[in-house]
Amino acid sequence: MDPSDPRAPAQEVWDGMSEPQRQLVVDSLPSDYPSTEAHPPEGDQHTEAVYEARSALRRFFGKLGRSIYVGTNLPVYYPARAMFSPDVMAVLDVSTEARSSWIVSKEGKGLDFALEVLVLGARRKDLKRNVEEYARLGIREYFVFDRPRLQLSGYRLREGGQSYQPIVPQHGRFASEVLGLELRIEAGRLRFYLADAELPAADDLIAKLEGSLDDLEERVRASEERAEEEARRAEVAEARLREALAELERLKGEPR
Repeated sequence: MDPSDPRAPAQEVWDGMSEPQRQLVVDSLPSDYPSTEAHPPEGDQHTEAVYEARSALRRFFGKLGRSIYVGTNLPVYYPARAMFSPDVMAVLDVSTEARSSWIVSKEGKGLDFALEVLVLGARRKDLKRNVEEYARLGIREYFVFDRPRLQLSGYRLREGGQSYQPIVPQHGRFASEVLGLELRIEAGRLRFYLADAELPAADDLIAKLEGSLDDLEERVRASEERAEEEARRAEVAEARLREALAELERLKGEPR
């Protein structure tokens, strides 16, 4: 195996292998980037967009109980093809267990959805080469979020073909038939929608939880203050009662 260009064997070769031989192939394929595919760091804007997308999709499909694997920056090996690694990928109707790579022959299925977040990377790779290559591989949908230009592009496989047709947005939203969701750019961020409901990102949930905690803490403080005030009132009432009882006893003891 060429370490600078690791590839899974052709499908017919894989089909003729024994299980131990297949396992040797799986173990030999690297789970990190070869030097020829290493991407330069693209900064916080790239990282945040990628992980916001992954967290929103994983949480959504997890709540639905759907068996949809959503991964990020995972080495993907199609038979006899050069390894590639989309920023976000999704595969329908498979287990959601953690993986270090996606080997199509081993998994029995290729990708259904791919998303690239373009910040400082090669624009030609994401917007031209990938459009051609992902279509040839049969990836049903491909989206590109151009973060600096705040542009979103979507592509869907033509029926029975190996080429993409652009997805035409409706009112600024791009429909994903694979995910059953709509994508759009909102306030500079990539968002997913189910009808009119926006899928919250992790930061949104954290902010909401923090707001709920702040509200709860305020209620606890108010309750404690009320309890303290009631305790003070009870102490005053008890003191007055003691004074009244003492005065009553004093009056009873006076000669009449």
